[in-house]
Amino acid sequence: MTATGPRNGPGAVDVVDVVALGESMVTFLPSRPGRLADVPSFARAIGGAESNVACVLAAAGHSARWVGRVGTDGFGDHLIEAIGAYGVDVTAVRRDPARPTGVYFRTAGDRATDAHEVAYYRAGSAASAMAVDTVDLDAVRAGRVLHLSGITPALSVGCLDLMRELTARRPGRPLVSFDVNHRPGLWRDADGPRVLLELARGADIVFVGDDEARAAWGLRGGRAVREALPEPDVVVVKQGGAGATAYGRTTAGPAAGDGTTTFVRAPEVDVVAHVGAGDAFAAGFLSATLRALPLRDRLRHGHLTAAAALTAPGDLAAPPARDHADRLAALDEGAWGRLRLGPGWTRTAPGAEEEVRPS
Repeated sequence: MTATGPRNGPGAVDVVDVVALGESMVTFLPSRPGRLADVPSFARAIGGAESNVACVLAAAGHSARWVGRVGTDGFGDHLIEAIGAYGVDVTAVRRDPARPTGVYFRTAGDRATDAHEVAYYRAGSAASAMAVDTVDLDAVRAGRVLHLSGITPALSVGCLDLMRELTARRPGRPLVSFDVNHRPGLWRDADGPRVLLELARGADIVFVGDDEARAAWGLRGGRAVREALPEPDVVVVKQGGAGATAYGRTTAGPAAGDGTTTFVRAPEVDVVAHVGAGDAFAAGFLSATLRALPLRDRLRHGHLTAAAALTAPGDLAAPPARDHADRLAALDEGAWGRLRLGPGWTRTAPGAEEEVRPS
């Protein structure tokens, strides 16, 4: 499967490699470990699953656009400037004079194990006012790939309607990528899992953790997930540190059995922080998809980009240079299985492929 999409015409919006639509927020990171009640000060950063993907793809050399909605406040200014500084096109971001930009605070714990506190201030945010008639749909659809996540439909009825519009199967639409991102706390009712399944079935590429699929849909095992999602061309089921499995398609038929199954184990990683790894994995996989690489290499690039995030603090980390990642992705099975990545590995000199663990 090769990513295809709309082409420029007279007066059309410039086509980019990837468009990512969703809410971005200003994140406040603690100056020291401890309860939110005890932390005396915070450093400012940016957070947002979709804009994270756009930033990583831009850093990897792709043209990327983020489409969102922020307030006319200083936090909105910061988000637009910070995301734009990664090389992401932010010209389609709308400003809302009546609603604030969302913010959140978190402690220094491990989000992957819930050993942390997070305080969200996003109710009634500018992003929650995204809807079919409040975003630039031409700019949204002017990408070879459109990346969405399951966070957006939980924000409001208008956001849900927008997501249904963007995942509707119509001729000429971009390749739609959907990261399930099941966040139970965001949903106001019990319909979240059903909605996420509906939207995932409308996508072309789906990313979901096996733990998410179990919690949201009661599905155990990648094959059960694929059977529940027969429509997408590729379903990627992530299994944490064990690896990830991609269920592809070899025919045009809708049956899940009409495809291939490709598992790639994750390299061993000396983890600095778990934050941002899922978004980085999606970015690496999409980068390889844009280059029409085979499924095995798409998964390997996903793991490598995730490893860049895991071995650096914060939500965003620079991905490995393309030639470096290509060398590692091309390793034979034995060398890939011996790969160990530690802090600083993305700067390791070429040739040290079998173990990349700086002292």
